[in-house]
Amino acid sequence: MVKRICVYCGSNPGNRPAYKLAAVRLAETIVERGYELVYGGANVGIMGVIADAALAKGGKVHGVIPGALIEKEIAHQGLTRLYSVGSMAERKQKMADLSDGFVSLPGGAGTMDEMFEMWVWAQLGWNDKPSALMNVEGYYDHLLRFLDHQAKEGYVKQAHRDMLVVSDDASDILDQFENYVAPNIGKWVEKSD
Repeated sequence: MVKRICVYCGSNPGNRPAYKLAAVRLAETIVERGYELVYGGANVGIMGVIADAALAKGGKVHGVIPGALIEKEIAHQGLTRLYSVGSMAERKQKMADLSDGFVSLPGGAGTMDEMFEMWVWAQLGWNDKPSALMNVEGYYDHLLRFLDHQAKEGYVKQAHRDMLVVSDDASDILDQFENYVAPNIGKWVEKSD
């Protein structure tokens, strides 16, 4: 059962108003469905937008931030709970432990790092939690073409590629999460001669 949704997103706002609007809509949808938000703990960029939107809607928000980034990313002081951790690796683990699914809004290298790690954990069978790309205004189109290329070239099983939920609509993503069943497939492919 879905209870908490982890959202990966940027500490920068990005260049398009649509990114902020998507973060607000995702936050509102999470709260409307009775879920709690887990995110990176900052009050700047899209991270601040999503936290503020969830709080404004009366939602519970859990932030996870490395101690070394508390001042750099400006830790949000109005959260339901703010966890300070020792490293980025601890941040990802804590966010994973707190969450039942993962949504990546448009973001930078940190967002990609977090998304890919959770997707790989699912491929390895280390979690059975869904991951999604919220493809706002085609932000992830190039990445999706590359992931399709990886599958075509035999570096990612098609079933693993298909595990990654993709939509530009918050309700659609959460609908898919609510009905998600992790595939029962192994990570490894057969050895070639």
